[in-house]
Amino acid sequence: MVMQDGGAVDVRPDPDPGRAAQEHSGGYLAAGLCLAVCGGALAAWTVYDTVQRGAGAGDFVESLFNPGAFSATQVVGPGEWAFAAALLVVAVLLLAQRRVARTAALLCGFVLLAAALREGVGLLDAAYRAQYDADPRGGWALATHGLGLVTALVVPAALLPATERRDPHARTGAGARPGPDARSGLAPGGWWRRPSRICGVLFLVLGVARLAWTVWDLTSGRLDTARYLRGVVDAAAPGDLRLAATAGFTTVGTVIALLLLGVLAFRGRRDVRGALLVCAAVQLYLTVRGVVWLTVSGFFNHAFDTVTGALSMALTAYALAATTSVVVLATGRARGPYGGVRAEAVRAAPDGRYGER
Repeated sequence: MVMQDGGAVDVRPDPDPGRAAQEHSGGYLAAGLCLAVCGGALAAWTVYDTVQRGAGAGDFVESLFNPGAFSATQVVGPGEWAFAAALLVVAVLLLAQRRVARTAALLCGFVLLAAALREGVGLLDAAYRAQYDADPRGGWALATHGLGLVTALVVPAALLPATERRDPHARTGAGARPGPDARSGLAPGGWWRRPSRICGVLFLVLGVARLAWTVWDLTSGRLDTARYLRGVVDAAAPGDLRLAATAGFTTVGTVIALLLLGVLAFRGRRDVRGALLVCAAVQLYLTVRGVVWLTVSGFFNHAFDTVTGALSMALTAYALAATTSVVVLATGRARGPYGGVRAEAVRAAPDGRYGER
């Protein structure tokens, strides 16, 4: 116990402040199992794709970071590899009842829902449906999309109601600081408020930059605008059967996620920490892979010969720095070695460094 503002504050460590409440264990279990099965399905497609291309384990490891390792058409691509890893990691955290996994799982669920809706639009095309009948992998591909849809419906239904209760005895009113969270022992948004706002700004700037770059690509004639936009919402647009998403779907989805999470993080909502981690980690992997390709392709030797090249390098450098920073900030904690609140968090609460005024 310590004294603060003339009253006693209990700083004894919570047995496990990061664990979900007991009444939500069923929802976490259901969502975790669904994400694990879905992630396992994508991992199985990755193995199948690697074997079909005649590649070994070493070749696949090289292709993880070197886009030039293989030139054959892929059923799944690096975006799906990263997403499969994210699904499996989040599933493990959900099964372990970790609260940080809740919004990460919701983000994954919404991505799966968007992909399922896009596939549904594609199935309205008779020629695209015929490819499922003609391709021996068609049944498995359709089953994978169906699994994604089921997971996309189960995850929000199980986790949206799983919100943690706040301390009912917390003070309210003008000038009163919010009371401590009943489970975490910290003021709502306490240690996470400042890092959250930094993450929000980083994501918003990155989202706006990528949106501007995409709009410039579409308006400058470098891309077929109609085909690009159709590929965002219609799985039949590429003309072949594959699980890998088009560049348009990936780019637009990424921009929406960056802007939405950026706004939520800037507001200081601790709930989005898991979603920030997943989004930043996936984007960091894809950015690093892109940097490797720029290196092996010799692009760096002529990057600053044109304004476009210089701007591309600047955006890549910022994306690398921003995603790395968000991963580091979102994994930080304001807790002591035994799970309790650090002493500096209690001392800093009155001046707003870890809490609210």
